[in-house]
Amino acid sequence: MNRMATHTTSPILAIDGGGTRCRLAVRNNDGDTVVELGSANVTTNFDTAIAEIIRGLDQLGAIAGLSLDELSKLPTYAGLAGVAGSAIAEKVAKALPFTRIRVEDDRPSALQGALGASDGVVAHCGTGSFVAAQVNGARKFAGGWGPVLGDPASAQWVGRRGLSVTLDAVDGIAPHSDLSKHFLDLHSDAAGIVAFAATARPVDFGALAPAITEYAAAGDALAQQVMQEAGQSIADILPVLGWTPGMAICLTGGIAPHFAPYLPDQMQSCITEPLGQPLSGALALAQEFSEEITNECL
Repeated sequence: MNRMATHTTSPILAIDGGGTRCRLAVRNNDGDTVVELGSANVTTNFDTAIAEIIRGLDQLGAIAGLSLDELSKLPTYAGLAGVAGSAIAEKVAKALPFTRIRVEDDRPSALQGALGASDGVVAHCGTGSFVAAQVNGARKFAGGWGPVLGDPASAQWVGRRGLSVTLDAVDGIAPHSDLSKHFLDLHSDAAGIVAFAATARPVDFGALAPAITEYAAAGDALAQQVMQEAGQSIADILPVLGWTPGMAICLTGGIAPHFAPYLPDQMQSCITEPLGQPLSGALALAQEFSEEITNECL
């Protein structure tokens, strides 16, 4: 939990839920009160995600000195991983206790948090992944469809791909490296890797990614292959969304900054630190939602 000094005309609440963690914040004239919990992906496990958010509300209320009833009446913006359309957004809204809530996927809040009102693109790679662009006020999004159908360059994709290239080494398609030896030792043998992958969740694959980034930084050929493939997937999509040389590129999420050396030189030169985090974006969108409500009442 932490508090951040800020100013607002009326209290608002924001939720940033991803495959690894969920953060909730209430903002009032005393500042921001923030709590952090575990995963809240409403597609991967809807009931668990809702339970985690409600648990977070209890914690948030206890720290901020607000009852659940008081929190439930605040204008609320929720940017959640796994919100793949209006039907699940409505389902989330009905499952939560808020009287005024806007539910979207986690992409708009990440884009807003990273760029504010500026032009640029965001490659967000956490447990899952997506790419977003903001050009002349227009927003475009690609990806975020989950581990089965997409999420290239995400932590779970990198972990899964690391196991795949290890099996390539077992088959003699690629030379063994320290990375392949590490994974074979970790899972006992190739059969152990297959058994692990059969039941692994996205977060389990994602937990393998730090080893791959470390081996890649040390010059391991297989690890660098995985990182190069991930970097190329980002480089291929950015121009499609409207990126042009000179435009800011923000690499957000736990693993995304590790891809910087694997992007083309003209993209590396445009990498910019994000203005804020997805939670700050969610708070900004909550403020917009609150102002819309106020204007409707005038």
